[in-house]
Amino acid sequence: MTASNRVDTFNEPMPVVHKVGTWFIVTAIAFIVLGTLAVLEPFVAGLAVTTLVGWLLIVGGIMHVFHTFRADSFGRGAWEFLIGLFYFAVGVYFLRHPVMALQALTLTLAIVLFFEAAMDITGLFAMRHVKGSGWLLADAVATTLLAVLIWMGWPAVSVWAIGTLVGIKLIISGFSRLMLGSATRGLERRFAE
Repeated sequence: MTASNRVDTFNEPMPVVHKVGTWFIVTAIAFIVLGTLAVLEPFVAGLAVTTLVGWLLIVGGIMHVFHTFRADSFGRGAWEFLIGLFYFAVGVYFLRHPVMALQALTLTLAIVLFFEAAMDITGLFAMRHVKGSGWLLADAVATTLLAVLIWMGWPAVSVWAIGTLVGIKLIISGFSRLMLGSATRGLERRFAE
């Protein structure tokens, strides 16, 4: 391949880059719209998350039961079957009692946030000599405060906590995808010149 052929390759239109950039922008707009709706209607968004988790648990339960028949021993097969039944039962419970399931998810979220804060503090001690490691402490403090607020307000915060946090996460993901899509489009224009 000669040098002129290599230069011509970069001057060709970049349809893949164009499609990727467009896809990021379209999904970004969808994420921002869905996130905004979730923040405006956090209870509905929380129920939607609960329903999704319920269906995922049911599918996971079915997969575990399916793996019962592929187990290499009776004990492993029995364990897979019991786990599958548990997942399936919890999934059905989530679908039949979404408000109670939302409360359980909210309490679980508070516990997970406490553990995340503890891991951040552990990471801080391990990286205390690294520049910028103080941000781990800031993250740990913010995470702990959020966990305490959820824990102290539980179960009443269940009405808004999951939906609001999912909405905020969707909005942040939407803006990051929008920036990535714009950067991809800028890359396409730069190579086209």
